[in-house]
Amino acid sequence: MASHRKSRPTGSRVAGIRTPALATAALTSVALLSQTANATPSDDRPSLEEVQKKVDDLYRQAGSATEKYNAAKEKTSEQRKKVDTLLDDVAKRTQRLNDARQELGSFASAQYRTGAAVPETATLLLADSPQDYFDQNQLMDRLTGRQKTAVDDYVTQQSETMHKRREATESLETLTDSQTDLKTAKSTVQKKLATARELLSELTAEEKARLAAIEKKKEQEAARKAAELAKRQKAQQEAERERQEEAAQQEGDAASGSSGGGTGSSGSSTTPGSSTGTKAEKAIAFARAQIGKPYVWGATGPGSYDCSGLTQAAWKAAGVTLPRVTYDQVEAGTTVSVSQAQPGDLVFFYDDISHVGLYIGDGMMIHAPKPGAYVREESIFYDGESSIYSVVRPG
Repeated sequence: MASHRKSRPTGSRVAGIRTPALATAALTSVALLSQTANATPSDDRPSLEEVQKKVDDLYRQAGSATEKYNAAKEKTSEQRKKVDTLLDDVAKRTQRLNDARQELGSFASAQYRTGAAVPETATLLLADSPQDYFDQNQLMDRLTGRQKTAVDDYVTQQSETMHKRREATESLETLTDSQTDLKTAKSTVQKKLATARELLSELTAEEKARLAAIEKKKEQEAARKAAELAKRQKAQQEAERERQEEAAQQEGDAASGSSGGGTGSSGSSTTPGSSTGTKAEKAIAFARAQIGKPYVWGATGPGSYDCSGLTQAAWKAAGVTLPRVTYDQVEAGTTVSVSQAQPGDLVFFYDDISHVGLYIGDGMMIHAPKPGAYVREESIFYDGESSIYSVVRPG
């Protein structure tokens, strides 16, 4: 009997039901595909560090575009004033040219009425180049002194008017180019900021918390470096003070010896750059009063600022005029090393010089950081020591 028993089919049980091996394999494949499909979005998603880097890069690019926007805006404003002045000048010169033409016409009419008309004088009014007729001695010999003066005035007015018209046309073309640059820079800033906002909006609450922790760690490192710089600067200042005291003492001893024991000089000396120091104090006081106001690209105050708008306004409060944009401000003074930075100096960042802050001492600065942030005090090492481009002392 046993020899007639059929063999049991191979396979596995699913919920108490025998499943053929082929069906089991199919179910397994489906499960694997499902797992793979579910895993794909997270696998392709950039890490938090990558998102942070992209956002930082976008903000820096927006900062660079903002400075280009500021420069184009300033150039456009100046060019528009120039064009308006030229067009006004052209209008006045055109009127004077018409007056000169009318005077010549009155001479021609008078000569015609008396039967002594000079054809060439009438033709002169229709000529594209009166200078051609002016050069004809025959014509000039037949004109009276007053007529010659009228012709001279007409020729001069036409020449100057044509010159100003050409200049106005060229200025209008330059204005158009400046307006195009302005629109391009504005569009770039808006696109960079929109992309950054989109990246940040996709983060979960947990990722945002982790991002805040990363930023906190960067701030702590920046504060540590600022403290180290402050310590070095104080040591340098102390060494300089001791050197000055020693030099003053030596001068006093020499004066006392040469006068046979008389009273020497006091040895006191004024602090170098005291005038600059006073102005720096005023600039810092102004900048400190702006703390808490929002960063707005292209803004120069009083309610909001971008980075170069803040430094320009701060030094303006101290009576010093700085250019509008960072890559012009960096040329508006004397470059010093980071270790020699003094309160009031300008600290520039990145190879494209797209950011600037006002140094206040002890490795700290006041600056308008980026969109979404507010004017604040922060370490000059906020983005790492390598991000510092240069330090400039306005003067």
